[in-house]
Amino acid sequence: MPVSGATRSKAARIFELTALLLVVVSVVQVGWWLYDQRSEATRTVQHVEALHAQQVQAAQALLASGVPEASVRELLPDVVIEAGQARISPDALATLEEHQRRRINQYMWESGFFLLVLCVCIAVIWRALRTEARVRAEQESFLALVSHQFKTPLASLQLSLETMAMRELPAEHSKRLTERMLADIARMEQLVSQILESARLERGRVELRREPVELASAVARVVGQLEERARAARISIGTEVPRDLYILADPVSVDVVVRNLVENALAAVAPVGGGTITLRARAANGEVELAVRDTGVGFRPADRARLFEKFTRLHPGGGSGSLGTGLGLFIVQRLMQLSGGRVSAHSEGVGRGAEFVLVWPRAATEPDVRTEPA
Repeated sequence: MPVSGATRSKAARIFELTALLLVVVSVVQVGWWLYDQRSEATRTVQHVEALHAQQVQAAQALLASGVPEASVRELLPDVVIEAGQARISPDALATLEEHQRRRINQYMWESGFFLLVLCVCIAVIWRALRTEARVRAEQESFLALVSHQFKTPLASLQLSLETMAMRELPAEHSKRLTERMLADIARMEQLVSQILESARLERGRVELRREPVELASAVARVVGQLEERARAARISIGTEVPRDLYILADPVSVDVVVRNLVENALAAVAPVGGGTITLRARAANGEVELAVRDTGVGFRPADRARLFEKFTRLHPGGGSGSLGTGLGLFIVQRLMQLSGGRVSAHSEGVGRGAEFVLVWPRAATEPDVRTEPA
């Protein structure tokens, strides 16, 4: 019987936890071994020092009994006799200290090396466990996202089809149902496209061109596609983008990031019953900035770092919610990174609108325009 992916994942996790436990036990064992060997070296030195002290006492007793100093030195070579007093030779003491230092250094280097290797193993296993936990959380979030985002349009499609199948409908009613079904299909198609695009971007499987792109034309194209949707939600979109302002970017990625930010602004303004979205561009310090400002629900400043994370969705009260797919801003940030640009977000708080700023390198020259001879 084939083993399921969940079973394999659980078995791998048990193996990783067991390996981590064994490595931690090994670290404790090596630490104890180091302490024990150091203590043993100290005890050995103390024992030798006690033997030297006994030799000094024996030498002193021999001298007191009338044994010549030469005979005492011959019997006890580690003892030095000066003015009738016996003591341990400085060379013997230096040898003892050198032996102690060498043994302790040996233990320190050997145990230090093993501890380093074991700590690296702990770090690798811990990182693998954290990565697995993050992937599992993303998978759960992904499944929740897909089930939620697909459930609504599928239910709407089913209701529309059942309505059309049950009885003959007037042409106007059939047209409305058809438009609703097309909108539901477009919504599901957009979700699938965002999921696939985010997966490609996360793995770096995207090749972007870098060429001069006129920002005003790109913005006008996106706004033109979304104006009808904005009017239906009582939202006005204004643009203040100078003509002949060229950025160095991929034309397709520019359309994607601008569209995602404007759609994000539409989703933020719609819950408050309407408002405005303003797109302003300016050139500064060899770069071009495009600010997308809305009068929507805004977000808490503490949530700024989470906005561009995958599957992060914020609702007007702050925190995670069910608005959007949670992929749009992730795609924006990844495309800007791959394009050599950057994106930032700012809001004064919930209910105070938000501003997203895109920054691209400014094109050094305008694209060449050549006309064919008549």
